[in-house]
Amino acid sequence: MDASILALPVPEKIALSKRIVAGAMDRFGDVFWIAWTGAKDSTLVLWLTRELCRETGRAMPRVLTIDEGDPFPEILTFQKRLVAEWGLDLHVAANHEILDRKPQIGDYIDLTGLSEATRAEAARTGFTGPGFPFDPESPLGNQLMKVAPMNAFLREHAVAALATAIRWDEHPARAEELYESPREEPAHLRVHPILHMREADVWAITRGQGLPFCELYHQGYRSLGTLSGTVRQSDLPAWEQDLTDRSGERAGRDQDKEDAMEQLRALGYM
Repeated sequence: MDASILALPVPEKIALSKRIVAGAMDRFGDVFWIAWTGAKDSTLVLWLTRELCRETGRAMPRVLTIDEGDPFPEILTFQKRLVAEWGLDLHVAANHEILDRKPQIGDYIDLTGLSEATRAEAARTGFTGPGFPFDPESPLGNQLMKVAPMNAFLREHAVAALATAIRWDEHPARAEELYESPREEPAHLRVHPILHMREADVWAITRGQGLPFCELYHQGYRSLGTLSGTVRQSDLPAWEQDLTDRSGERAGRDQDKEDAMEQLRALGYM
């Protein structure tokens, strides 16, 4: 984390983010993609890229989202709306082997009945049991429902670089991240254009520039994960809460996953 960059005025942070995206687009062309969850940070990355493309005549990159099996309906509605309004080329990665069973949160998933590849992904997390309760926000569920399908998608589509919306200040596990982070399995480059943005910066840009955002932020959610794994912490809109409370941003998220963030990132999580 670079304190001098964190202290830059917001317009300079926007310009820096655009330079990071432009450099990746120039190097990787149409094998540079953007990861988008429908939440505020990744929507900001989309907007920054869209503005860059509008200003320079570049073509908008393709966009990847992950269906982990427990989404907020409001997020799906927002994504559908923005795809139509912004003309996004959105692709979905999903673990259909599990999702085709239409599991509900807590349903028992028998690992012995799943493919060798899925069992191997579970083993990578250190899990040794015969089965598990379905929960995409748990460390094991995160690996099987998010990381594994994302990595399979990257391989299938030969994605060379993927922009994500992580920030230095949102979690200690991300505080030492670099703007570009090579990954080996599969081989690709992670690009992080808004590492230097604070939560307050995200809202200053979002509201100041009139960016669209999911209605859940109006209802008091500060960070959005799965439907069952995210709790509203306040009645105030997200931008009216104490944004200097760094621990508060993700306090409503599944804490087993938050505590295991270092391990999850080593396995391929954002």
